[in-house]
Amino acid sequence: MKRLLTFGIAGTSGFITDAGLLHLMITYTGIGPYIARVLSIAAAMLVTWQINRTFTFGKSGRSVTDEGVRYGFIGLLGALLNYIIYATLIFTMPVLQPVVAVIAASLGAMLFSYFGYSRFVFREPKE
Repeated sequence: MKRLLTFGIAGTSGFITDAGLLHLMITYTGIGPYIARVLSIAAAMLVTWQINRTFTFGKSGRSVTDEGVRYGFIGLLGALLNYIIYATLIFTMPVLQPVVAVIAASLGAMLFSYFGYSRFVFREPKE
C-alpha cells in the first residue's frame, strides 16, 4: 500500500512539473505549445523517476543509464496507452465527456506504468 501511495505522490509531482513548466514556457518564452510539451514531459519523467527510485521502489541495481532508459521506455509506452484508451473511448462513445475518458485512460496507464516500473525497471537484475 505504501508503494502505491508514493507512486501516486510521484505521479502528482510529475503532473505539477509537467503542467507548471508547460505554462511557464508558453507564457514566458517563444517556445510553442508542442515543443514546450515535449520538454515539460521530459522534465516530469525525470522528477517521477527520481521520486520512484528514491521512495517508491528503490534503486534497481542497474546502471543509472540503463535504469533511466528503461524508465523512459515504460513512461513512453504508458503515455501512448493513455492516449489510445482516451481516443478509443471518445471515438466509440461520442456522448462521453472527455474528462471521464481522461480519468479512465489515466487509471489504465497508471496501472500499466506501476507494473512496468516495478517489474522491468526497478526489479533487481538477474545474474
